[in-house]
Amino acid sequence: MDSFSGPSSGPSSQISKDDFMDQLKTQLAQAYAEEFLETVRGKCFDKCITKPGSSLSGSESSCISRCVDRYIEATGIISRALFSSHR
Repeated sequence: MDSFSGPSSGPSSQISKDDFMDQLKTQLAQAYAEEFLETVRGKCFDKCITKPGSSLSGSESSCISRCVDRYIEATGIISRALFSSHR
């Protein structure tokens, strides 16, 4: 049973607030990464793959690479703007 399943049964199964926050941050980061990959995969596939086949053409591969790079760059810019506005 994990620490989020329910009340703990004894002192050894309790987690500290810091441990809880670390676990929460890890889970949120993982969820964000999965969502990010799904979004990039969907958007770049729709934009770049015009004729799905057994392999990518050179132009499709290049398009996907540029698309992912732009998406990562844009996400970084947005993240920096959000985090710098909170300071």
